[in-house]
Amino acid sequence: MALRRALSAAGRRGCASLNPLCPVWAVWGGRGPSTPSPGCLPHRRWAQQRLCSAAWGDTIFAVSSGHGRCGVAVIRTSGPGSRGALRSLTGHPKLPPPRVLALRRIHDPVTAEALDRGLIVWFPGPRSFTGEDCAELHVHGGPAVVSGVLQALGRLPGLRPAEPGEFTRRAFHHGKLDLTAAEGLGDLIRAETEAQRRQALRQMDGELGRLYQRWSETLTQALAHLEAYIDFSEDDNVEEEVLSHVDATVRVLEQEIGSHLRDGRRGELLRGGVRAVIIGPPNVGKSSLLNLLCQRPAAIVSPVAGTTRDVVEVSLNISGYPLVLSDTAGLRDATDPVEQEGVSRARDRLRQADLVLAVLDAAAVPTEPAGLGATLGSLLPPTAPPCILVLNKADLLQGSRGALHDTCACGDSLPPTTLLSCQTGEGLERLLELLAQQLARLCGDPLSGSPTLTQSRHSLHLGGCVAALARYELERRRDLGLAAERLRVARRHLGRITGHVGAEDILDIIFRDFCVGK
Repeated sequence: MALRRALSAAGRRGCASLNPLCPVWAVWGGRGPSTPSPGCLPHRRWAQQRLCSAAWGDTIFAVSSGHGRCGVAVIRTSGPGSRGALRSLTGHPKLPPPRVLALRRIHDPVTAEALDRGLIVWFPGPRSFTGEDCAELHVHGGPAVVSGVLQALGRLPGLRPAEPGEFTRRAFHHGKLDLTAAEGLGDLIRAETEAQRRQALRQMDGELGRLYQRWSETLTQALAHLEAYIDFSEDDNVEEEVLSHVDATVRVLEQEIGSHLRDGRRGELLRGGVRAVIIGPPNVGKSSLLNLLCQRPAAIVSPVAGTTRDVVEVSLNISGYPLVLSDTAGLRDATDPVEQEGVSRARDRLRQADLVLAVLDAAAVPTEPAGLGATLGSLLPPTAPPCILVLNKADLLQGSRGALHDTCACGDSLPPTTLLSCQTGEGLERLLELLAQQLARLCGDPLSGSPTLTQSRHSLHLGGCVAALARYELERRRDLGLAAERLRVARRHLGRITGHVGAEDILDIIFRDFCVGK
């Protein structure tokens, strides 16, 4: 079998990778010169690094601080030409000490014209973000200065402008971060709320990658034990208990990954924003509510029923959580073709929503919980997402205010309910409080518990991993060889998440959304 063949081949080659005392390991620990044996693991890593260096033989540059006028712009280079680029632009043959800022006058290397006076910093590889030689030029952020420095870099041989995400991609190829950490870095750059920042920073620090790596190592160990049992059980070199231990490990791992998948999409909702929809009958103040929450006239407001025909969408930050809020057409049996299309789109958004803000006219609804619940039920589908009931136009209430207030406070059969006046702003704080509670429940605390799923790509591969582990249980009773293959499939799915197995086909998808210079 596979393990027996591997050991036999290693014995024929005298592969040092199976011997921890082999001089090759001293090389990788930095303790002496030696030539790796062609068949051993360190040599394969060395060959991969050589191939990677060949692939990244050129030097890239880009503005890393964003575009537009600013006080200071940071221009970054990465690659073997970074040292020469600094020397050419500063005219100094000697570079400053690594990671120490130095003030230099920056010139065009072709015309010798002074471009600016700024700070430079030198990051020799591998102790840099990308693992290559890197340099940064901190110059004044005027468009003319930045353009002049970029043109000067472009005139140097071997240098070219970077593609979007290319710095991070080189960092991945040089082992500075795995794919989950790279995705966390991209999310950190795009984060707009505090909760998004916390989640992205946690993922960039490697917590999610370490969780998946632990599962991968557990699978690897179980697979090795199963292979040993298949190959050597007839020689009485492997005990029967090994197989029971593998079975137990697979069951525990299947439960852990399954629980990880059943997290209510918290990480994905936090990353992309909770999609909320405002629904209700016509002319109850849905557009007024949207404008009140975003503090600007995003939607047209009119006393004429049916004014809103299309979906109006805004992005909000509610207590640090991202909310994508949609105003929709009033739900009724419309006769106008355009309004019918608007109502159809409203119902589509309702089916796709993570949260519903149901708006009713406080002056026209029953005051008792049962009647109010029936009115709300006529708007929502049987499997509606979480809901907040907003009773608008509270400023128009007369004698029924007290009864509705009691219903909002004690209506156990109702979703969270509040009185609101979009006209005066009364009840806005309570509505924001309810929104924050619902968002916290949907997204969770990004700093507590185990790290959550943030990408549909993760869910896809983890689902494939769980399916393979479930198939292991079936194959185990029929053929141990097929059962071992299921463990290999599960391990490959985990490896594709972090980029340790079969990553090339997904690299473009991950890095293409990065900004240039990162």
